[in-house]
Amino acid sequence: MTDPVPVRIKRLPHGHGLDLPAYATSGAAGMDVLSAESVTLRPGQRHAVATGLAMAIPQGFEIQVRARSGLALKHGISVPNTPGTIDSDYRGELKIILINHGSDEFTIARGDRVAQLVIAPVVQASWDEVEELDDTARGEGGFGSTGGHAQLV
Repeated sequence: MTDPVPVRIKRLPHGHGLDLPAYATSGAAGMDVLSAESVTLRPGQRHAVATGLAMAIPQGFEIQVRARSGLALKHGISVPNTPGTIDSDYRGELKIILINHGSDEFTIARGDRVAQLVIAPVVQASWDEVEELDDTARGEGGFGSTGGHAQLV
């Protein structure tokens, strides 16, 4: 196991009284983050849920925002841009974009766990434009070309 990456975090006024993001178990990859507001999502509705937190992620890292599996399975609540990315140079409030894919309204209370945060290293790319690409066995095959459901082929 590697040492934890220190992330400076600022509690905004509407985040007072809430726990900071935390790992639920010793083997958890993601930290549960809490809502700093109460809101009801209608079926099909999206909302940027306030967390009452801002942070300074170290350069060379990002925080990925991921859905909580229980909310997704039981209620159809998901993060539409999964995983969402919080860049190291962003200093505004962390808001969790949620969507209700379920058929019923879903109420989020202040203090509810709404998503998971995963810190991950970032490697930036540089483009090397060429006239031709090297050949591979797969070639240009995509969208089910390696097998799977018969109706996709």
